[in-house]
Amino acid sequence: MRTTARRFHPGEDLLDVLVAWSNANEFRAPIVLTCVGSLSTASLRMAGAKRTDVLAGTFEIVSLVGTLAEDGAHLHLAVSDEAGAMTGGHLMSGSIVRTTAEVVIGELGDIVFRREIDPATSWDELVVEPRTN
Repeated sequence: MRTTARRFHPGEDLLDVLVAWSNANEFRAPIVLTCVGSLSTASLRMAGAKRTDVLAGTFEIVSLVGTLAEDGAHLHLAVSDEAGAMTGGHLMSGSIVRTTAEVVIGELGDIVFRREIDPATSWDELVVEPRTN
């Protein structure tokens, strides 16, 4: 497994910069290994919902996990507020780094990720294929 790390800076959109970073490095099967940091805005899509909930405040990133593909990402974010109350859901664009986000990505070497609509779920779902090059 190839690994790499990067610090994201205040004002950056966590999802957008993460996807751009993955694509710029031509990762074929990237996974988020760890992420710590803080957000000033957390944009989350809750389970089964079609809408994005936008939360403003001061949030600690408790967990960020998931897969990235050139044609889409599936990432789950858990955050806690000043009182320690936690919430989480699908990471959406508009989640803005407050002070830092330290992210480590691993790339699985023998496979390639891509996404396609699954007729059973109607969502872009992960397709795992053997790497040929």
